[in-house]
Amino acid sequence: MAKITLKGLRHSYLANPASEADWALKRLDVDWQDGGAYALLGPSGCGKTTLLNIISGLLQPTEGQVLFDGTDVTALPPDKRHIAQVFQFPVVYDTMSVYDNLAFPLRNRGVAEADVDARVREIAGMLDLTDTLDRRAAGLTADGKQKISLGRGLVRSDVNVIMFDEPLTVIDPHLKWQLRSKLKELHQRVRVTMIYVTHDQTEALTFADQVVVMNEGEVVQIGAPQDLFERPRHTFVGHFIGSPGMNVLPCEVRDGTAYLDGLAVETNNARAWTGGAGRLELGVRPEFVSLSDSGIPVRITKVSDAGRYRIVDTVHADTKIKLLIGEGVEVPGEAAHLRFDPAHTQVYADGWIVE
Repeated sequence: MAKITLKGLRHSYLANPASEADWALKRLDVDWQDGGAYALLGPSGCGKTTLLNIISGLLQPTEGQVLFDGTDVTALPPDKRHIAQVFQFPVVYDTMSVYDNLAFPLRNRGVAEADVDARVREIAGMLDLTDTLDRRAAGLTADGKQKISLGRGLVRSDVNVIMFDEPLTVIDPHLKWQLRSKLKELHQRVRVTMIYVTHDQTEALTFADQVVVMNEGEVVQIGAPQDLFERPRHTFVGHFIGSPGMNVLPCEVRDGTAYLDGLAVETNNARAWTGGAGRLELGVRPEFVSLSDSGIPVRITKVSDAGRYRIVDTVHADTKIKLLIGEGVEVPGEAAHLRFDPAHTQVYADGWIVE
């Protein structure tokens, strides 16, 4: 296992990058602690896989360093970094048995057969593969094959980090939650540093202790799932995490108070705004908006049933505002008023939270 440090890291696929848009990865300075469970979360094309390939040694960064436990490994090839990688499509040897697939990394390194057998059976037990050890891998389902890929990473005791690149994409939806739970359970048992790449917020938030949210080659926030939800540092995080995403509303700030279309709105940070040019916005999640006898006047345009709660779409002037209400809450007629929870309402300047 290893602490992973990315220091001044940048990468471009162009020979002579001339502008900020030419960089696939903008400057990154990140520390991942030894034994942690991390997720790289962001939309397609945001730089997640590029970053994963740099950490694994499949790609040399244009600038900066990759350090494992303080040792610079930037120039080391993948086989010298002791990395295990689980890809989107399961990589298994179909003609081999499940047992031989799991044993292959150890035998390839000259481990004694008695130790191989003990380790293979231990990992097979963790992954619920014991009953299939004698079967050919070709006969397994996609989730069974993905368990083998995971097992080949876990079976080695010299692994610094296990990295997952969209590992559940080809898994049937009803089996995804089982594998997500299994991954979380395995991490708690073995405490190997794990980095999980995904565009799916559910996968990231249920697996990771710390989530790295990326957009356009940049890390916009690193935090625990609760922090990302309750206090997004950027409006992108508010949009991307949550269903529905955070309301982002145009506002202005005067004398330490935020105003939405001339109406004062209590926030937890408007007093921190010191002025200057920039786009000002209010951010508040639908979970922290409620119906009220007074407040922001709105027109209700739609009510959608989402199971344990309902999503209410409203409009104030030309501004759309969503809120969530419980099953027992009565929805008034077309006209209503909204209240924002001040503790969870923030002002953002040019997309970044005012601090």
